[in-house]
Amino acid sequence: MKIKQTPVQGKVLIRIVIATCMSQPLFSEQENQSIANEEAVELKPIVVTAPKLDRALEVVLDAKVAYQPIPAQDGADFLKSVPGFSIIRKGGTDGDPTLRGMAGSRLGISLDGQCLLGGCGNRMDPPTAYVFPSAYDRVTILKGPQSVLYGPGTSAGVVRFESDLRRLSARNVELDSNLTVGSFGRLDAAMDATVGNSDYFARVALMRTESSDYEDGAGNEIHSEHMRWIANAAFGWTPNDDTVLQFSAIRSDGEAAYADRAMDGVAFDRESYQFRFRRDYEGGLIERAELELGYNYIDHVMDNFSLRTFTPNAMMIQPTVSNPDRRTIGGRGSVELATSDVVNLSLGIDFQENAHSIRWSMNQGLLPYENMSRMRDAEFTQFGVFGEMTYELAEHRKLFAGLRLDDWRAEDGREQIRLGMMGSMPNPTAGDTRDANPVSGFIRFEGEIPAYEVSYYAGVGHAERFLDYWELIRNESEDSLSAFHESPEKTTQLDFGMTKRIGGAQLSLAAFLSDVDDFALVESGYAKPSSIMGTRDAVVTRGISARTWGGEAALSWRLDEHWLVDASLAYTRGENRTDDLALAQIAPLESRLSVSYTQRNWTVGGLLRAVDNQDRVAINQGNIVGQDIGPTSGFAVFSLNGSMYLTDDARLSAGVDNLFDEDYAEHISRAGTMIAGYPQTTRVNEPGRMLWARLDFSY
Repeated sequence: MKIKQTPVQGKVLIRIVIATCMSQPLFSEQENQSIANEEAVELKPIVVTAPKLDRALEVVLDAKVAYQPIPAQDGADFLKSVPGFSIIRKGGTDGDPTLRGMAGSRLGISLDGQCLLGGCGNRMDPPTAYVFPSAYDRVTILKGPQSVLYGPGTSAGVVRFESDLRRLSARNVELDSNLTVGSFGRLDAAMDATVGNSDYFARVALMRTESSDYEDGAGNEIHSEHMRWIANAAFGWTPNDDTVLQFSAIRSDGEAAYADRAMDGVAFDRESYQFRFRRDYEGGLIERAELELGYNYIDHVMDNFSLRTFTPNAMMIQPTVSNPDRRTIGGRGSVELATSDVVNLSLGIDFQENAHSIRWSMNQGLLPYENMSRMRDAEFTQFGVFGEMTYELAEHRKLFAGLRLDDWRAEDGREQIRLGMMGSMPNPTAGDTRDANPVSGFIRFEGEIPAYEVSYYAGVGHAERFLDYWELIRNESEDSLSAFHESPEKTTQLDFGMTKRIGGAQLSLAAFLSDVDDFALVESGYAKPSSIMGTRDAVVTRGISARTWGGEAALSWRLDEHWLVDASLAYTRGENRTDDLALAQIAPLESRLSVSYTQRNWTVGGLLRAVDNQDRVAINQGNIVGQDIGPTSGFAVFSLNGSMYLTDDARLSAGVDNLFDEDYAEHISRAGTMIAGYPQTTRVNEPGRMLWARLDFSY
């Protein structure tokens, strides 16, 4: 869709105010004629319910574009606009994303090539909690085990938040900034500036987001206030068009209230450093060489008194603080090879070392946690080698294949295992180490039929996943106080789909069928014998046989030069074949319908999101984030949006989410807990009607 922008657009905002007050037209006849004669440029829509597939199973999104609902303030918020994703809500921020029913380390999160792992044993701070979407240039999503290039064990897929690594053409200054205001005290400010020349550059990103407690559709106030900030500085050297070397440093922090637990996050201190190198070659065997090295440190503090009224309960009778941290060092090196006219290879290695420790105080007034020593409870190391091939079989037909081998090692540093109010018990796996050599790979065929404007693919992938900290260290097993020796998870998945163009419409279909051996099921309320109470409730990790299947459908239809319709459908069904139950924490059938109208330099649109009921549940079973608590009814939410270019560089967007103030909760969201001064809801409900506006300025 083309629109026309004019030199007089810088006067739009002032003219609107004057014209409204004085009942005058916005522009004179001469200015209107000037607008009509200006050269057209493309206006990006706000709502994208059917993101463009650049390749099979790959979705690429512009990280700096406003999406509805209200523009995202963290990584999970950003992903919920993509069909197939759902978010486990805990409060106003730091939700956990799931893709096709899979959560945690099954879904790889990469931040400019680095793996960032949170510290909280109860997932207050998943990797996406440290993401500020506007700090990146794009987000690339790879669905399924159909690549081996971006880390081990990512059976559900990979989400890559990426910043451009490029050379400036000449002396230049670039600026992207935005300001968002909204209901419930929402206020976001972001600035991303680059300055430099063809030899050197510096890039600085500063961002802050905050919100008060929101209200759900029934008017209940939800304990959900939060504040987060980040400062990111990068410095680069680009001696020629083919070479880029960059060093970056990041600091961020924040606080967040949670409606699903007895404590809040009062510090999310992050310190990161990264070195990136890329060199392109022409005319030889090597096409590109890349090297990435990174250091990440997370220092997380949670307590039960800073962001809420302290109320003694059976578990916490004094002001209590928990302070986990995690130090992660990692890197990746790769080369892209053109071995012939029809074969390209990507070969590389990656590694990661991370150590987790914790300290706490059960009485902060008498025994401050700052005076306590840290306990190193777990260490993990991983080293992997990988290779991926593209083979052009014939015109319009390609074969993709990849293989990776990893070496994992873990050490259990816990001397004691805490059992809540029952005290502690000796850890039966104290000091144990374990090794594993998981193997992952895939093969996929892609083809096109140009005469019919059809492309299609079919592939099979296998991913073996070494279990993570939350599954091995935080939980028990069925027959032990420790789950440290639970088996790795093994996923084999078929992926197939197609896209078809029909005039002004494009239809995309994607389907999958997955079998998982030793699926790491997390079950709460698991009855275990106790010498004191007869039985006690435990949280255990146990391996089961699981199967999932489903997919997504998307339709983008350009009715004419003004009207665009986007529609999508996403569904996943899961089976716990060991217990003969539904696989828990699977979001229900979801559909989205977006209609937008564009005219010159403005656009308006609406988004209808409809979610079916979910009665396929397995009470107390789920994943490291949460467990099923019961069936849910369906709901439908309608939202409106609009945008307008004020100048060539400034754009104003506005919207109202949940227009009819629907009272609802996502099926997979966490259970609400009792907090003084707040009503307790069955699940953490979604926000009610919310108004927002965002001003983007680019230079």
